[in-house]
Amino acid sequence: MSDSKKILVTCPPMLRQMAQLRHLFEEKGIEVTTPEVVQILSVEELKRIVPLHDGWIIGDDPATREVFEAGKAGRLKAAVKWGVGVDNVDFKACGDLGIPVTNTPGMFGQEVADIALGYIIALARQTFAVDRGVREGSWPKPSGISLAGKKCAVLGQGDIGRNVATRAMACGMTVLGYDPVVNPKDVPAGVQMRSWPEALDEADFLVVTCALTPSSRHIVNEASLARMKQGIRVINVARGPIIDEPSLLAALRSGHVHSAALDVFEVEPLPADSGLRELGDRCLFGSHNSSNTVDAVIRTSHIAVEKIFRFLGV
Repeated sequence: MSDSKKILVTCPPMLRQMAQLRHLFEEKGIEVTTPEVVQILSVEELKRIVPLHDGWIIGDDPATREVFEAGKAGRLKAAVKWGVGVDNVDFKACGDLGIPVTNTPGMFGQEVADIALGYIIALARQTFAVDRGVREGSWPKPSGISLAGKKCAVLGQGDIGRNVATRAMACGMTVLGYDPVVNPKDVPAGVQMRSWPEALDEADFLVVTCALTPSSRHIVNEASLARMKQGIRVINVARGPIIDEPSLLAALRSGHVHSAALDVFEVEPLPADSGLRELGDRCLFGSHNSSNTVDAVIRTSHIAVEKIFRFLGV
């Protein structure tokens, strides 16, 4: 198979399901490389391995100009970003180098929204603190807050944000939506659209679901947090750098923010010395895993494979 095409897969959720996907490559006579990846490969690792392949299915790796230039100097002919977010991929570099690239949009709205709703309930009722207490031998009974009648600010009204909104409204919550580019016709009925940071002082919860762009980076910062209601609960299922972590940490320490549920962080995995770890039951942590269901991973992986095959003409 020395003349066969080779495809590199560096997306951890897809790698974990390769037993159900490998036949797609074998049927085409394609070699697939599946390295051990916890979250991402480094630029240096990618510069060594990407040029050995005709196609690359990208996870959250640093898919930089430097990496694509190395790939172009080798065998690389096309790439597909597995999943929705593309902030880690230099699309301009691909255009300059003549490397076709795309992503797989609209894949995880329901799955990520399910996790967001779980976080809303967990922060409202402190379910994770109860679990920890019982495991430690106590019998805690914290007083939570009801969801019905509360206001939930959803930053981003794309696929994920819209699904969060419908779930929150099903719980009797009023939803404030923020998204400068969404078509109002696409927003679920009942969502009250606002301009950021208008009406943040009314919200009991903030759920971050927007894409990471230059304009959204650190949009949740010291100034916007100061505008929020005392005791707000903050949830991030989007990208870590949308929230300025030092500002959130300060707001949590002061008590202005009641608690936070974070599936994503500015640095991943979360550093051992992160001050967020000191807050105990005030923080609920995820591992950038909110889209990861077997159903969604298989569905998205099939689409990613179809797209890379099409690029490579196989």
